[in-house]
Amino acid sequence: MSLRFSDLRIDNSNKKQANVKRISNSCFPCCCNLSKFSRFFRGRNACTVRCFSNLSIFKRNKKQVKVTGNINKLPCRGSLHVISQSPCNINAVRVRRVGIVKAAAAALLILAMSLISSCHAGSESNIIIAGSTSVQPYAEILVDECALIYPEIEIDVQGGGSSAGITAAQSGVADIGMSSRALKENEAGFWVVEIAKDGLAVIINPKNPISNLTSDQIRDIYTTKIGNWSELGGQDAKIHVITREDGSGTRSAFEELVMGENSLITPKAIVQDSNGAVRQLVSDDPNSIGFISLGLVDSTVKALRLNGIEATRENVVKGTYHLFRPFLFVAKTEPSGRTMQFIQFVLSSAGQQLLVHEGLIPE
Repeated sequence: MSLRFSDLRIDNSNKKQANVKRISNSCFPCCCNLSKFSRFFRGRNACTVRCFSNLSIFKRNKKQVKVTGNINKLPCRGSLHVISQSPCNINAVRVRRVGIVKAAAAALLILAMSLISSCHAGSESNIIIAGSTSVQPYAEILVDECALIYPEIEIDVQGGGSSAGITAAQSGVADIGMSSRALKENEAGFWVVEIAKDGLAVIINPKNPISNLTSDQIRDIYTTKIGNWSELGGQDAKIHVITREDGSGTRSAFEELVMGENSLITPKAIVQDSNGAVRQLVSDDPNSIGFISLGLVDSTVKALRLNGIEATRENVVKGTYHLFRPFLFVAKTEPSGRTMQFIQFVLSSAGQQLLVHEGLIPE
């Protein structure tokens, strides 16, 4: 019997383990990214201030599965990814937390989503959303809130990157593709709606004394024309350049808004597959620099002022801070039924206020 993690409840837990009991026999595609499982814990005993990492799930008996692993003080927006060779058999499910899941290529995401679709065959209520890892955490929050109003709607949210999400929508594997960049000329013909705008923040470690850089200086760092913090008035230390992978909407926005057409990000840069991974690396390395979604900046990193302008939502709205990009939902054709019902919720005053609360700029 497969298991739907929305049908699980958490028992009171200690620091090392929590028991999760099955309360229904509904089917869930264990082959997918189990982001619902991570979201399930938010606000519960174990996840008001903590989130599980390096989790393992295994069947304990017919009525109970057991979750073990270390608990870290991390945002409860990380995703769980199945590493089982028998993805839809609860007896074989074993998962580990890998941050926000990123497919190596669009084909891998489409394959995974195809498996999900087959697991859900015959379920009219299931909606699959896939794509940008920048949009993903906000989509997950929207899904949680929507479920309170429309509990009959089941939605699975996947990462994979903007390009992979657009491809999944084009093929019909995903009902909605998420993109954190504008569509390219060769991506015409989609139904598209902008759900919000998001600023892009260039971040460094809080221990770094630098607080302001120009666009030209940031570009020179990412092309290695500037390679030491002392050249910018900082300490004598090599700059560790961190970037996102090709196909990332965040990287595409950075390349368009900062690098321009004639400058390329150095191939020597450290490549990370999610905003969360970039933020974590920068928070651990005093000599690093990276860029992430403005809405994901927290106290573990420092957002640089750009040309003297602070990276804030208010400055994006005023038009004084120019690093921002659209958050898009795309579909092969205009959605209908419950998919459109969810989109209408996202665009409603309630959905938009939720995004504002999370640091985005409403459409």
